[in-house]
Amino acid sequence: MRTTITSREFNRDVSAAKRAAERGPVTITDHGRPSHVLLTAEEFDRLSGERELVGDRLWARGTEASELELPERRVEAPRELEL
Repeated sequence: MRTTITSREFNRDVSAAKRAAERGPVTITDHGRPSHVLLTAEEFDRLSGERELVGDRLWARGTEASELELPERRVEAPRELEL
């Protein structure tokens, strides 16, 4: 569901725009023309293809029982330094 609001409405009630963004993209218009789109951070990450950061998962509430798929750790022998 897409919502459209004017920049004046956005400036007057940012909280309402943020609540509307929870339901879908919010188009903000300037002089009747679309100028910006407000999305939740989760939706932006999904659309932009950003990979989830481990720190984000660790900070999220309700994810205490989440399984983290970490690559196997390899220990390599130290390299010789050439001086």
